[in-house]
Amino acid sequence: MTPRLIRLTVNGRAYTRSVEPRTTLVDFLRDDLDLTGTHVGCEHGVCGACTVLLDGQPVRSCLLFAIQLDGAVVTTVEGLADGERLHPIQEAFREHHGLQCGFCTPGLLLTAKAFLEEHPAPSDGEIREAIAGNLCRCTGYHFIVDAIRAAAGGVRR
Repeated sequence: MTPRLIRLTVNGRAYTRSVEPRTTLVDFLRDDLDLTGTHVGCEHGVCGACTVLLDGQPVRSCLLFAIQLDGAVVTTVEGLADGERLHPIQEAFREHHGLQCGFCTPGLLLTAKAFLEEHPAPSDGEIREAIAGNLCRCTGYHFIVDAIRAAAGGVRR
């Protein structure tokens, strides 16, 4: 297969790269851009570890091909913090013990960011529904829900 040239913006930075048509977005981010915060989990779109924001909406990067993103804007977990200053969601996860091993955390953070931008004052039930597609094998989700609740209202950037 012939590589194709794509142009996209990732975490505010413009990139132009030649990619093989079969290269998934998660592999492109990790291997071509060295943004390893996006994790490869199930590779079937079930676990949520590879979740990124595509034009502001959470998507499973293992299910998309990089060539589909020509002209798109992507945000990965590396794009949340502002230099040394953590994003309010990251700060809430830290303060409320919303992570254990950290494998699921990038996907949860980005899912929560998109959710809270549309639902600034969610109930615990709404939070649980929003993160239902992100699997965490270490926790019972209690501290994750606490963290997202705590971040509510502070997610406007």
